[in-house]
Amino acid sequence: MRRLTIVVVALLTTVLAASPALAVDEVNTKRLRDAVTVGGILAHERVFQRIANQNGGTRASGTPGYDASAAYVQRRLEAAGYQVSAQEFTFPFYQELTPAVLEQVSPTPTVYVTGTYDFSGTGDVTGPVFATNDIEIPPNPTPPPNSTSGCEPGDFAPAPAEPSVALVQRGTCNFSVKVENAQAAGYDAVIVFNEGNPGRTDLFIGTLGEPFDIPVVGLSFADGAALYAQIQAGEVVVHVATETEIDPTRTTTNIIADSPTGNADRVVVVGAHLDSVIAGPGINDNGSGTSTILEIAEEMAELGIRNRQRVRFAFWGAEELNLLGSQHYVDTLDEDELGRIVANLNFDMLGSPNYVRFVYDGDGDGATGNPVGPPGSAEIEDVFTNYFASQGLASEPTPFNGRSDYGPFIAVGIPAGGLFSGAEGEKTAEQAAIYGGTAGEPYDPCYHQACDTINNLNTKALFELGDAAAHATMTLARSRTGFFEDGSFRTPGRGLGQAPVLQHASRRLTHRVRPTRRPRAGRSIHRSSRPHRLGPTNSSSRATLPCLATDRLKGLFGRHSIPSWSQDRPKIPRMSADTLLKW
Repeated sequence: MRRLTIVVVALLTTVLAASPALAVDEVNTKRLRDAVTVGGILAHERVFQRIANQNGGTRASGTPGYDASAAYVQRRLEAAGYQVSAQEFTFPFYQELTPAVLEQVSPTPTVYVTGTYDFSGTGDVTGPVFATNDIEIPPNPTPPPNSTSGCEPGDFAPAPAEPSVALVQRGTCNFSVKVENAQAAGYDAVIVFNEGNPGRTDLFIGTLGEPFDIPVVGLSFADGAALYAQIQAGEVVVHVATETEIDPTRTTTNIIADSPTGNADRVVVVGAHLDSVIAGPGINDNGSGTSTILEIAEEMAELGIRNRQRVRFAFWGAEELNLLGSQHYVDTLDEDELGRIVANLNFDMLGSPNYVRFVYDGDGDGATGNPVGPPGSAEIEDVFTNYFASQGLASEPTPFNGRSDYGPFIAVGIPAGGLFSGAEGEKTAEQAAIYGGTAGEPYDPCYHQACDTINNLNTKALFELGDAAAHATMTLARSRTGFFEDGSFRTPGRGLGQAPVLQHASRRLTHRVRPTRRPRAGRSIHRSSRPHRLGPTNSSSRATLPCLATDRLKGLFGRHSIPSWSQDRPKIPRMSADTLLKW
């Protein structure tokens, strides 16, 4: 979702192909996977849904809904014994105030279905529309992106003196580049129509990543192609109108939580973005990733898992506005802190209704032209793919294309990996045969819409991808062996200052004892209310249901852990980046 994408891809494509993958340790993660349940994930999702309901249907950064979400996550992590901080930063806030208008005035009066691009300016323009000189209809069938419409200043004829509108096709470069070039050529508004390849035909509304002064609206491929054909036959006059609010100095936060155990010179950052888009509550994008890593964090604390690497759970703000939270975090690391981070795991959308088990393609071998991640990324990919294979589950690679919060990490050479269940792209017939679901339909039909509610989740996807996320987190936290040929994660201590001792505002955490927690949502009172100790939990202490009831209820969410959705809760507890900006 961002300008950073071009830099990232340029960096990654210069990296030599990875050496044969070296395996990190095989860690037995069954305890954690059994503890991380769909019921526990959904308990958090319900809270996020309620927060959205109480705050105008959104949890976007810069709104009260986001602030309430961040406060909830911070409370949960502090109660679990983590060292938690809220990292505040300033960002350009954007929202659409009234729906966009796009209509043809002449020669054929037509009202189009449209939408306002994020960071579009406010404006009302009526005038002739001019297409770039490199629109491709029909689109090139090679893998996207392929259209370069608007990516070069020379793609635009100079605008006439009277108000005029530019027509560009989605593809290749960031939307901001297309709009910058159109504005430099003198155009007063821009229409961006979708590219036309499979999965890129419907009306698509992206983000410009930074504020613009002119209106920018979208069109489907069919409407854009028809408008282009009319332009070839003669002058076409259109009316474009938008009304938006842009606050360049709005503040929001990242929530950062460090585990009390693990070597502080070797940090694994496990991240998910906490914000939604303005248009909806974001329960799949990305309440699903947020709820999953929050569940993992709480269960790791509950089980007393002693990490060898420090685990830092990160809940990013303003991802939907160009990965701003994760970018701010990486940008503000000093040299020593940057050197201590050994890996980034990213979880953005894990519950898509028509899901696929996508794994980030660390070695770049998923398709021709896929960028290669920094050294160590291939090994992270193997952690996920080997886990799925051990469970008899298929998976497939998805490229590092800059669409989510791994982007700032790989841009500075930190190895990364993670999972993704699919966004606006269409499921192929081959994928439907492997994963089920419906071919020709989007992975998430409510992506970036008001209907991305708690009813927009596939609990089987949460089960399978949630367990894989738990497995990878614990594997990297506990592995003695690193990614590299000498078995290291990084060179210990060389050139680095001593890791800081983390202090909480109200208490200092120790490695020996965690504070007694209030009862855990989705867990029995017996288990949650006892004092916490480091070390394994005695499984015999768990509350159980009678055999008959268990037999009738088991598998409701794809697992047998009935206590995960018990009703005795004393406290109820992502289009993503690059696609919005480009392609």
